[in-house]
Amino acid sequence: MTTTARTTLVTGATGTTGRRVTAGLAAEGHRVRATSRTAAPVEGAQSVRFDWNEPATWDAALDGVDRAYLVPPVGSSDPAAVMVPFLRRARAAGMRRAVLLSSSAIPAGGPAVGRVHQVLPDLFEEWAVLRPSWFMQNFTGDTPHARSIREEGAIRTACGQGRVGFVDAADIAAVAVRALTDDQAANTDLVLTGPQALSYDEAAAAIAEVTGRPVVHRHLTFEQLRDRWAAEIPLEFATMLAGMDRAIADGAEDRTTDTVERLTGRPPGTFRDFVEREVR
Repeated sequence: MTTTARTTLVTGATGTTGRRVTAGLAAEGHRVRATSRTAAPVEGAQSVRFDWNEPATWDAALDGVDRAYLVPPVGSSDPAAVMVPFLRRARAAGMRRAVLLSSSAIPAGGPAVGRVHQVLPDLFEEWAVLRPSWFMQNFTGDTPHARSIREEGAIRTACGQGRVGFVDAADIAAVAVRALTDDQAANTDLVLTGPQALSYDEAAAAIAEVTGRPVVHRHLTFEQLRDRWAAEIPLEFATMLAGMDRAIADGAEDRTTDTVERLTGRPPGTFRDFVEREVR
């Protein structure tokens, strides 16, 4: 095990990727400052309260930090409004490396976190942007897909027969740890996928086969999905999310990459292995 005096900031440290990144860093002996809005205790890390929307919480999070894993504020259609001022403060405080969680669907300069991606190389000499495909974890826990699977035996999307290279959050976190700690910074964006691209019909069939419960994919139109989301979140954000499904239908996510294996030295986990392990 290697140890280092450097401190790594992990935002969203109780979330899907953040808690896995924190655990991976701690397992390698790195000092971690784990942040959340409640400063919830995180094993192997110093817990600090942090809120993107409360600049008064920023300095304590940044004190002595050398690098950071950045999870954008959840549900925001304009994360750059708070993230860019924070990153400028981080640079002034001495932070050298930033690893940003984005999405395979959003390039530099694109909507939402794409604006943060665009400015990151100008703020830090050492950086990486993780652009994972859709999370396998979207089918577990309290996510919309997981709830509809449990309650209705259905997954609803506007993706049609489009295919997605679903990726396990454990693999995203493993890449993040390398991007944060390897001597040579990536200094690029990294598109992360699982080993195969699946349609939602195929994903539903795999879940049904493993769990022994009927699960089907219900095909919605763009408008139906947008309106479904808009009942819970702002229309602008709902429209963006529905637009991502429409892009999948048009083939935007029908790809796989070797990034996980190239950076971690092991192949990414399969969707079936994930379902057998985590879907109940």
